[in-house]
Amino acid sequence: MDQNSIATEETTRDADPSRSQPQKMTRAEAGRKGGKTTKQRYGEEHFGRIGKIGGKKGGETTKERYGSEFYQRIGRLGGSK
Repeated sequence: MDQNSIATEETTRDADPSRSQPQKMTRAEAGRKGGKTTKQRYGEEHFGRIGKIGGKKGGETTKERYGSEFYQRIGRLGGSK
């Protein structure tokens, strides 16, 4: 290839917005993308399983910090959706 064809290809590539550099994503977008990938990979049930594990591990600390009434309050909030 000669220099002219290379320059033309580079100019064409730069002019095409679909081939531009990747855009940065926000934390929310990254989290959403990761969640979707995890859901595709492991299924929806996975989130329930890891939630139970997290609840067992973190439940005592949360109970000590906020009291058992906290669980009643958030349970009512979750049921009201």
